[in-house]
Parts: sequence; structure tokens; C-alpha cells
Amino acid sequence: MGKFVVKTTSTGFKFDLKAGNGEVIATSEVYTTEAACLNGIESVKNNCGADVEDQTVADVVAVKHPKYEVYKDKADEFRFRLKARNGEVIAASEGYKSKDGCMNGIASVKKNAPDAAVEK
Repeated sequence: MGKFVVKTTSTGFKFDLKAGNGEVIATSEVYTTEAACLNGIESVKNNCGADVEDQTVADVVAVKHPKYEVYKDKADEFRFRLKARNGEVIAASEGYKSKDGCMNGIASVKKNAPDAAVEK
């Protein structure tokens, strides 16, 4: 089972969503307070079942928020970001060499986030 791990940074708090094997699936922005970080975790739990908008294809089919956006970064790797109902990014992935890997990352968030424990 996955877990959210809250970390203190030099400028605030952030979380990583980790799969059962300990791999980081998604990471948050840095929040100014721990309470805001915990709210971010709740937002991921509430929005993780969202549909996917694949921005790597020619004919992008727009999806309403909440949604996962799949895109290519400057290093030509695939990434996803989960956006809440208000359009704010609440979690983002690492870079993947293949789109399949990226889609597996989204599936892992959908599987692990809803019931993930929070570790501080």
C-alpha cells in the first residue's frame, strides 16, 4: 500500500506519494505551512480518480478539471501533473522515458493515493 511522506524543506513543507515498493510516484509543490501541505494531500486523495488529457498527441482532447495532464518536458521525457478542480497543480511526476511508463505512474497514483497513510 502507498503512503504520503511529508517532508520539511528550507522554505516550508512538501509531500511525496510513494508506492508500496518505496518508489516515489508523485511530488507536491512546497507549501508554506504543514496544514496547507496536509490539505494538498487530501486534494490528491479526492482528485486522483480524474481522467487523462494527453498533450503529446496532435489532436488533444480537452478534459475538464480535475485531470491528469500528460506532456513532454525539455529533456523529451514524459511527465504527468494532477490538477485539482480549480486548475491548480497538486502533484507532479518524475520524467519517464516512455509514455507507457508515464501512464503506469498515473495508474499507480489512482491505485495508491485514495487509502494511503500520511507519514510525518
